[in-house]
Amino acid sequence: MENFPVINLENLNGEERKSILEQIDDACKNWGFFELVNHGIPHELLDNVERLTKEHYRKCMEQRFKEVVGNKGIENVEAEQVKNMDWESTFFLRHLPDSNITQIPDLSQEYRDIMKEFAQKLEKLAEELLDLLCENLGLEKGYLKKTFYGSKGPNYGTKVANYPPCPKPELVKGLRAHTDAGGIILLLQDDKVSGLQLLKDGHWIDVPPMRHSIVVNLGDQLEVITNGKYKSVEHRVITQTNGTRMSVASFYNPGNDAVIYPAPPLLETNAQDNDNDVYPKFVFEEYMRLYATLKFQPKEPRFQAMKAVNSFQAMKP
Repeated sequence: MENFPVINLENLNGEERKSILEQIDDACKNWGFFELVNHGIPHELLDNVERLTKEHYRKCMEQRFKEVVGNKGIENVEAEQVKNMDWESTFFLRHLPDSNITQIPDLSQEYRDIMKEFAQKLEKLAEELLDLLCENLGLEKGYLKKTFYGSKGPNYGTKVANYPPCPKPELVKGLRAHTDAGGIILLLQDDKVSGLQLLKDGHWIDVPPMRHSIVVNLGDQLEVITNGKYKSVEHRVITQTNGTRMSVASFYNPGNDAVIYPAPPLLETNAQDNDNDVYPKFVFEEYMRLYATLKFQPKEPRFQAMKAVNSFQAMKP
């Protein structure tokens, strides 16, 4: 945990820019995750998001979760019966290309307003980060944002999750191990109750809870576009017996019809590589359809399946 990359953006546009870019590049290559401090999002806004998210869970979702879990009788079940279960209470806000925030029931007007403001700030930060990745990768500024755009702009939304105390943490995961399908993910997580872990060198490592930080991780699409230079990393949420963990994860993803493929400049640098090592080309929506059924399985077969689709289409007269 002491080596987990925590990156201070305070002097990004000053004399520390080169060092900060190097830290981000190293984190993307070797971790797939990093944690940002001094990222420019006001602490007061983050505090309000946390306060209102926890209030909403207590008022509107906690009892519902207990009833659902009560029906499953978790205390009396065996591992086999719960291995495909996630111990989480969630709802999803869509921001782009259109918003569903007015349609989600039970949200107070204050909560809706705060989440709109929060989404705007995170969208801006996500786009800034994509340009920093472009700078590190030697791609023209705006390349990743343009690639994500499709015909209607990116898909962008927020998964609001709470992970209540679990009586059998050895049996049930809060969220089973997976890589994220999309682009770049920005997370505001509970600073008191831990649980998020990533897989590195065969070991599960805690992503440290830090007040007012934003955790960033890379999805499968960035692995494809960077031709594997940056990789999406398997991660999970473990359950705890004490305390409810809050997680507000915003996903900045390609548009449905965006065509995803390795950036040509990154292919040229690996010209000597075998063609089998090159990632596939596909429409994001097609990848998401496959991911919906294979989320909790390794990503490599998904990439292979997309290659197979390409090969089949190429063979058609």
